[in-house]
Amino acid sequence: MPPIDEATLLDEVLRAPERALVPLPDTQRLERPGWFQLTTPSLTRGGLNEVAHAVLDAAEADAVIDRTIAHYRGLGLHFRWSVTPGSAPADLAERLRARGLVESWTCGMARDTTPLVARPRPEHASAEDPVEVHEVGAALVDELTAVMAEGWGVDAAALAPLQRRILGAHAQGQRLYLARRHGRGAGTAGAALLERSVYLIGGVVLPQHRQRGVYSALVDARLAAARAHGLALATVQARADSAAPLLEHLGFRTVCRFPMYYLRD
Repeated sequence: MPPIDEATLLDEVLRAPERALVPLPDTQRLERPGWFQLTTPSLTRGGLNEVAHAVLDAAEADAVIDRTIAHYRGLGLHFRWSVTPGSAPADLAERLRARGLVESWTCGMARDTTPLVARPRPEHASAEDPVEVHEVGAALVDELTAVMAEGWGVDAAALAPLQRRILGAHAQGQRLYLARRHGRGAGTAGAALLERSVYLIGGVVLPQHRQRGVYSALVDARLAAARAHGLALATVQARADSAAPLLEHLGFRTVCRFPMYYLRD
């Protein structure tokens, strides 16, 4: 890890996603001290619908929670509520669970941007089975969107405008990556090159391409991009039961753990 105090590191892990945001034209951003919320009506099952930070007075919390859930439900949107360190009241998680939101734990993680240590080839890979990672431009954005949609189980048509908008924010540090095996899309990932760190976004590998080194290749490509921009710190928010163990194996350490609560059908 590069020299950095814990408060700054926590800020990079938790608040970097807010600074990395690429909104759609209909994204509504509500930000004030102790509150950060996104609403995007055009993404009914995807991202950009969330409460990422909430510090509420205990006496008012129930009303705010009910109003927020009703807001998303009335628009027919899935959304998530992150109970990150510093959230309030202390029983915020319990209040969200009591309303039927589904809990999933997340790890905020970080490491330096040095190259990944060379590792033995995955059990199912061979020298004739290379993974190629491409930084995505206009020629590859449709393929990336199709692979991403398949990996996340969402509609490609709904994702396409967001991916094109991210591609258009290249000058602001946004990057998209497509991994291929045997010339076919195998996985995708994103990155945001920020002032002090690179934030790794949304890595996904299709089931038939897992355990072939695709995920680590996508991580390594994004670390290389960060180094090229003089960034020594990489951060990520990873699901505790899936991506986090893989990232720990690749040298990331957990800075914090917190639950996310999901409103679904």
